[in-house]
Amino acid sequence: MLKFFHEAELDEVRLDGTEVFSGNLLKVQKDKVKLPNGNAASREYIIHPGAVAIVPVLPNGDIILVKQCRYPMGTVMWEIPAGKLDHGPEEDTLECAKRELSEETGYDAENWQHLVSISTTPGFSNEVIHLYKAWGLHKGAQHTDEDEFIGLKSFSPAEIKRMILEGQLFDSKTLCALYACELVK
Repeated sequence: MLKFFHEAELDEVRLDGTEVFSGNLLKVQKDKVKLPNGNAASREYIIHPGAVAIVPVLPNGDIILVKQCRYPMGTVMWEIPAGKLDHGPEEDTLECAKRELSEETGYDAENWQHLVSISTTPGFSNEVIHLYKAWGLHKGAQHTDEDEFIGLKSFSPAEIKRMILEGQLFDSKTLCALYACELVK
């Protein structure tokens, strides 16, 4: 669960705002805010429904990664399976994680552990990703969304470490989730 803190010396207060863009995945908002010193400023930010990401661990300790094109980055990237909350922030994150693991990898899991929730880019987005670890995996059939093209491969922890050190694995949610798995052992 996320905690929200407030300090009068740092808080910014929303005065008014306008939705600048509304798309399938996100919205862009422009707000006028009152700064702690009383001055006004504008804030532009992305409103995102939230997401989940899963570290799927096989019985031998290998971790399943997915590979897909990330158009804004201009490259194909290795990542842990992930997906957005289709029903917004009110959607049960564990149910979403189960759905996304099944869709992207074809696996279902007997065991689930919530690791941590992360704010991905708080300077310009309200996106929060809920990170899970899944094990006791059972293979089924991958059934991605119509517009998703995903490769799938498992890697040993040593291979993943090498990929990180060589810059082949640089997705932030993946790095955070792998680190969190080490912390909560």
